[in-house]
Amino acid sequence: MKPKFFLLLLYMLLFVFSCSKKNENPWNIELKHPVEKVEITDISKSFYDQDYPLQSFKQEYPWFQGTVSDEDFVKRRKDSTEIAIYKEAAGKINQKKLSTDLANLFAHIKYYFPKFKNPKVFLYSSGLQGIDIPVFYQREENFLFIDLSAFLGDRNHFYNGLERYLQKSMNPQNIIPKVTFVMAEQTVPMETQHQKFLNLLIYEGKLMLLQDAFLPDTPDYLKINYTKEQYQWAKANEQDIWNFFVEKDLVFSDDTLLYNRFIAPGPFSKFYTEVDNESSPQLGVFIGWQICKKFYKIKPQIPIKKFLRMNAKDIFNTSEYRAEQND
Repeated sequence: MKPKFFLLLLYMLLFVFSCSKKNENPWNIELKHPVEKVEITDISKSFYDQDYPLQSFKQEYPWFQGTVSDEDFVKRRKDSTEIAIYKEAAGKINQKKLSTDLANLFAHIKYYFPKFKNPKVFLYSSGLQGIDIPVFYQREENFLFIDLSAFLGDRNHFYNGLERYLQKSMNPQNIIPKVTFVMAEQTVPMETQHQKFLNLLIYEGKLMLLQDAFLPDTPDYLKINYTKEQYQWAKANEQDIWNFFVEKDLVFSDDTLLYNRFIAPGPFSKFYTEVDNESSPQLGVFIGWQICKKFYKIKPQIPIKKFLRMNAKDIFNTSEYRAEQND
């Protein structure tokens, strides 16, 4: 009996070990500690401070005023609504945690791209005027800007009248994934020739795969700007989505309207069927991501820089993607 018992125990241990290896995140890496600290400058804190002379502000941030006239600039500093928006937005952000999260993100980027240098990070409030671009990167100066007014939270009273689908990813927890996406865009080359739907899928998939690499501990639904329910819908219907793309001959189509139907942000994807209103948005991004994930399951040894240079067709063929049950 004892030999059988120990044999059974051995089988169980091997099973548990194999399962843990299967579920292991391939993007977990060991960072060099301590990681480089990130200092954050809150521009709007100075801008809305009436005790801080405007001339001093303009000298400190000469590029912030842009083409706005001095008269309008003064009015904005005293605008009670803009001040209220800034104060509420700033109150929702834990700057110490944000600094730590950014430091961790930049350390991951540097692991894969050693020449990367931490950008100087600025927070500001556009007073809702620039929330369509909540994060932007200025390559020449290596400046990263985060619009606090774009992260007040879903259903915030200041967002009344704003499309609901946009609000779903306008929470403080969406800041880091949106920063990551912007930084990924600086790295992924766009194929300018032979722009088939597949090229769009793989380009978006590369951007998402970089988010996997840079944010290994972040839930997938946040990376793609979904709610949990939208992500679950996409996963549950992955096979049907892919079958639709194949049966309608969309994968190698050069129809430019496919971008707006399945890639561009919106309230839902556009199959032009009864499923539209319940579908998740940007399902082309989701499918491209799954293709790239499948590629790395088959070719985990491929350096990420080499992968990013690969063309869409080679990635697709190597992945052997058929919308199987993917993790």
